This record gives sequence, C-alpha cells and structure tokens, in this order.
Amino acid sequence: MQSSEPGVVARELLGAVRDGEPTRAHEDALAELDSDALASALRSDDQRLAFWLNVYNAYAQLLLERWPDEYERSRRRFFGHEAIPVAGEWHSLDEIEHGILRGSQSSLGLGYLPRLMPSRFERRHRLDERDWRIHFALNCGARSCPPIRVYEAERIDDQLDLATASYLEQEVEYDSERGVVRVPRLMLWYRGDFGGGPGIREILRAFGCVPEGESFRVRYQGYDWSREPGTFVD
Repeated sequence: MQSSEPGVVARELLGAVRDGEPTRAHEDALAELDSDALASALRSDDQRLAFWLNVYNAYAQLLLERWPDEYERSRRRFFGHEAIPVAGEWHSLDEIEHGILRGSQSSLGLGYLPRLMPSRFERRHRLDERDWRIHFALNCGARSCPPIRVYEAERIDDQLDLATASYLEQEVEYDSERGVVRVPRLMLWYRGDFGGGPGIREILRAFGCVPEGESFRVRYQGYDWSREPGTFVD
C-alpha cells in the first residue's frame, strides 16, 4: 500500500529512481498530497530539507530521461519547466531549488537578491533559513554535480555534512606554493548563501581544505554542464 506520509513518499520515489523501478505510483502519490497536510507534516526545516532534496533529485533524473534534448537545447527551459506535480500544483526544478530550498532567493545576483513575487505555495512551504550545504546535495544532471543520497529528516544534518565534506575533498584544489585555493563554481554563483568571502574561507578551514593559520586567495573553477546521470551513494 502506498504511504501517504510525505517524507516517506519522497524517499520511495527517489529510491525507485535509484533502483530503476517504476515510479508512476510514487509520482501520483506526491501529486495527490494535500497542501495543508504537507505543511502540517513538514513543520521543521530538517523535514522540509529532506523532502524537497529528495523530490528535486528524483525529478531531475526523471526529466533528464524524458527530455534529454531539452537539457541540451535550453537549460533555462529545462529547469524552468513546471513539470513536477506536488500537492496539487505544478512546480519546476528552479522553483524547488530557489523558491523553496533557498527560501525565495533569486537564481541570479550571486545569492544576494530575493526572488520576486513568490507564490502562495512557495511562501507556505519554503525553508525558514538558508542552508548553503544544499548546493553540495542537489544533482541537476551535470557532470560537475555532486552525487545523490536519499535524505532522511532525522539524519539530515550529518548527511549534509558528509555530502559537503565529500564534494569539497573531491573538488577543492589547494596550491600551497602560490597560496591559492580553487573552489567549486557553485561557491561563486551562490556566494551570498555561503556568507561571502569570509564565509567561504571559514568553510574551507572547517572542512580541512586548507591548513589552519594559512592565508590564501580563493579562485573559482569552471563548471562542466555535460549531461551525466547522477551517481547514487549511501
């Protein structure tokens, strides 16, 4: 019997995507959720984080399979297409990422600009606080994206720390001789989410990307948008 608990529905959908199983029943269950029940079930940011990360990552993979040419022709249309039915309304990947997960922040402006005219649904279901670690948890189908995990509200903090540590370990390059650290492009695109330059430096030190006490300059790497199915990890 299909669960009606939103967190379970989202995990089951992403699990089906991961395992190559049919997803239609899970997609229908998401679409048929009641908005009031969704808001009641997802009261905390941890619950909303886990739910919407799983929904985003599941549908990004599904849409890449269904519309591969659209991703190649126009990523703007691909990410802006309202093709994700949740709680009786249609949503886009952009709306989930920037409207809900980033708490109504614009995709432009390096993370410093608010999103204009958020919908009633967005205002009701968005996170209260931005968590910069989501940028190392969302997989949009590009080669430079982080791997995919099935997130659980009860473990979300530890899971996001693990996702961050793994991605930074793989992507950050420290040139000690030149005093330069090359970081993922995401940290430029959403600089405000990371707390600007001081925040980025603090993150790099906290996750052991540079030795304590070392001064360094930050440089931003390129981003490989080549389409590539997401890799799942535990």
